[in-house]
Amino acid sequence: MNGDGWLERLKREGRIVIVGASLAGLRAAETMRAKGFAGSLTLIGDELHEPYDRPPLSKQVLLGMATADHTALPRRRSLDATWRLGVAATGLDMAARRVRLADGDEVPYDRLLIATGVRARPWPHQGEADLDGVFVLRTREDAAALARRLAQRPRRVLVIGAGFTGSEIASACRERALAVTVTERGSAPLVGALGGVVGTVAAALQREHGVDLRCGVMVTALEGDASGRVRVAHLSDGSSVEADVVVASLGAIRNTEWLAGSGLGAGPRGIACDAGCRAFDIRGIVTDDVFVAGDVARCPHPLFGYQFLSLEHWGNAVSQADTAAHNMLSESSDRLPHIWVPAFWSSQFGVNIKSVGAPSMGTQIAITQGSLDTHRFVGVYGYQGRVIGAVAFDHARWLPFYEKLIEATAPFPPAFPTVDQPPDAGRPTDADFPDPSVPTHGPTVTLSGFSPTDRRMTFTPGR
Repeated sequence: MNGDGWLERLKREGRIVIVGASLAGLRAAETMRAKGFAGSLTLIGDELHEPYDRPPLSKQVLLGMATADHTALPRRRSLDATWRLGVAATGLDMAARRVRLADGDEVPYDRLLIATGVRARPWPHQGEADLDGVFVLRTREDAAALARRLAQRPRRVLVIGAGFTGSEIASACRERALAVTVTERGSAPLVGALGGVVGTVAAALQREHGVDLRCGVMVTALEGDASGRVRVAHLSDGSSVEADVVVASLGAIRNTEWLAGSGLGAGPRGIACDAGCRAFDIRGIVTDDVFVAGDVARCPHPLFGYQFLSLEHWGNAVSQADTAAHNMLSESSDRLPHIWVPAFWSSQFGVNIKSVGAPSMGTQIAITQGSLDTHRFVGVYGYQGRVIGAVAFDHARWLPFYEKLIEATAPFPPAFPTVDQPPDAGRPTDADFPDPSVPTHGPTVTLSGFSPTDRRMTFTPGR
């Protein structure tokens, strides 16, 4: 669909396909309709459900406060869309502009948005993963099955991985008065996302709430009984844990395998796109009819040196979907960059944890409000002499202020008086992030590329 007036024809009679019946997919579709797109709109999803909200799955659903089938995302407007649910996309022909589906069908498009998100990383040993009582948590079905098992009051729950999801699962277990052990190969919970200084506080929270927290160890094997139910986990330090429920919270895998051989710059770290959400091909050349949004995207961010960031954030999915939808229907001169400041929140062990910016990029941290000892504070992260991120434990009212500092590339450490500063407030210390070559559970901002000025940047098919 090219030539004079192509944009108006696209809006009037074009074909837009969204692969990923997700939060990002739904919000993009709504934005397109709101901007006057009157053509055909098709949403493809491998799950049987229309888009639903995932954060409640590890919180309200596990606590029994809501059921998994009552997590549907509210609609902002009517879509008048064709839904292809329960069928996965298996391939993309960019030359013919067609998406291949698992049922053998092909769906043509004039504009394509990929919003396939991520899936839970499974326990790596298939035979052990198949034991009764071994779970992951990502989908409605996962949450419903785990909630049913927790309601049966197992003797002990083992959570493997103390990132945000693993910590929220452990918190829900303790709120239900269930015995829970958490193993983490890093030095502390949340260490990959927030560093060791804040991780020490997260560890104290877990232990104060009765969690048997074991850091610096890995689960080497899961053992079942004669009936095929999990019973014991063996750890790298030679110890073992008896548990009849095991939840593997090992992070996420980006859903890009279906794009192998398509010519897009897609791989395990996501799909590379420009600041306007247009996908790159494997030669590093930007496309103009394939866009990306949500957890699966790798997008350069002007506030963070144009490094490619992969963000597993609810707010990012919404903002990026709006940007992608706008740009898909706009002339080049009217397109907008995606410059949303990363933000994330979690509720665990009675504490609301919120962050802005990219804490995991920080090399130093300064506690500027409250104190670590009270578990109520603001920590500000610095990188190369500027404020790069902030995290608040039950102190979120300050975060808009720090968001403005991040946007203004303000110097670090920030110098300003406040009424509730501790005596040593603002004194920088090593943020104590783990060696990036050693995997940990739970980063929510992942550096997944280089500045466009770095000539070493390449796009390799299938990697």
